[in-house]
Amino acid sequence: MKKVAIQGIKGSFHHQVAHQYFGQEIELVECLTFTEMPQRLKTAQADVAIIAIENTIAGSLLPNYKLIDEHKLHIMGEVFLPIHHQLLVLPGQTIESLTEVHSHPMALQQCEVFFERYPHITLVESKDTAESARLIAENKITNIGAIASSLAGELYGLEVLASNIHTYKNNMTRFFVVQKDWYSNGIIPNKASLKITLSHQVGSLMSVLKLFAANQINLTKIQSLPLPDKPFQYAFFIDVEYNNYELYKNCLKEIENNQNPVKILGEYHKSIKL
Repeated sequence: MKKVAIQGIKGSFHHQVAHQYFGQEIELVECLTFTEMPQRLKTAQADVAIIAIENTIAGSLLPNYKLIDEHKLHIMGEVFLPIHHQLLVLPGQTIESLTEVHSHPMALQQCEVFFERYPHITLVESKDTAESARLIAENKITNIGAIASSLAGELYGLEVLASNIHTYKNNMTRFFVVQKDWYSNGIIPNKASLKITLSHQVGSLMSVLKLFAANQINLTKIQSLPLPDKPFQYAFFIDVEYNNYELYKNCLKEIENNQNPVKILGEYHKSIKL
């Protein structure tokens, strides 16, 4: 049975992604922080890990790019998950009786407009959406709600007081599936995540973008992060899609020949947005 590390506990969105990607027959390895995951992989406590990387509302999770890079993790796949936030409470509560609502900071941010109608409710940050729901259920806490998934409500016996309270209904999070060792399933990949360190010269980024275009490679994301040992210089984390694997590999060689080191974080098959 595959051991899958997730950020959070049963009922979290990472839990949903684990089942969506690997099916039901898995062993969950719960981590309250992303920083726990590399160690779980290195000590074989987990075979793979699910890591949120960006959200359509909140943007990129920059520390997670750094985590993947610094711990030399390998991306084996991606999952796009529509995020539906529910207001969960012990049965019998009313929204007027609530004094606080607890959840992960990103979930709170994604539901701010809903709570503008209820100024008597204080929003309180927690480490995990599902953990907030579990604590309410286990301790039978009244007058406090949690923002979490429908799955969390079902697992912990909570009632949905208000459904789909997120501001933007096309709210979606992209997750990476990562492991310690390089991954290949024998299928030719059509997407890659790269780290490119550009030479500190005028036009270096433009030259890379032109090479992608010339080799029919579609750049789907570009994200810069500072180089700690080189003030005001940056590495670029880039996602690309391609139909011709040979053209893609030749393009990477051309980029490196221009003194721009390339690190392949993962090659995988692009996911379909549900």
